[in-house]
Amino acid sequence: MSNEPLVTLTPSAMDVVVSTLAAEENSSGLGLWIEVAGVGPRGYQYDLFFQDVEGHDEDVVTYEIDGLTIIIPTGSVERLTGARLDFSEDGTGGLVLVNPNQPTAEEMNPGVPAEVFARGIESALAKRALTVLEASINPSISSHGGRADLVALDDEKGVAYVRLSGGCQGCAMSRMTLSQGIEKTLKEEIPELVGVVDVTDHASGQNPFYDQ
Repeated sequence: MSNEPLVTLTPSAMDVVVSTLAAEENSSGLGLWIEVAGVGPRGYQYDLFFQDVEGHDEDVVTYEIDGLTIIIPTGSVERLTGARLDFSEDGTGGLVLVNPNQPTAEEMNPGVPAEVFARGIESALAKRALTVLEASINPSISSHGGRADLVALDDEKGVAYVRLSGGCQGCAMSRMTLSQGIEKTLKEEIPELVGVVDVTDHASGQNPFYDQ
C-alpha cells in the first residue's frame, strides 16, 4: 500500500463516496477503484466503482484517505497522478475527475502512424478532403447526429484517416456509412485517395459495437 495519494478527493466528493459506500453490501471490504478506461474526443475517460480491496487479477496501487481505500491499476498510475476527484453541482450533479494529465497525440489518435499525424492536415490533398467532408459528407450524415472529421492524411500512400462522432460513433451501421458513403464519396471526389481508415473508438460511442 502506497503512502502517497495519487488521486485526492475534495471534502464534498469524499462525503458522496463514503455515504454511497456505506449502502453497499460488505462495505468494509470495498475500496474505490479509479481507472483510465480509454480516450475520447475530450481527453481521458474513466471508470469509478467499488471493488474488493483484496484479490485483484492485475497489479494495482492502493492507499488510504481518511479510512477510504483507493485502488488504481498500475497502468493508470502515470495518467492519474495529481488528479482530484470533486463533486460538481452543475446540471444533475455528480463526481468529476479533474486531471492535469492529457492524452498524447498517439493516444488521441490510435491507428494513425505518428509520422503521418505529425505532418498535419495542411497539404493541398488534405484541404481537398476537408472540403469534401464539410460540403458533401457531413451535411448528409448530420440528419442522425453524425459527423466525420479528418484526423490525418498520408499524401504519399493516398490514405485518409477519419474519426466519426455523434450518432456515428458506435453505431452498428457505421461500417456501411464509412465504406458506402464516406469512403466512396472521398474517392470519387479525390481520385488520388486509395483508402480511408476509420480511427474511431466505437467502443465508447452511444451505441457501441464490438468485433466478434
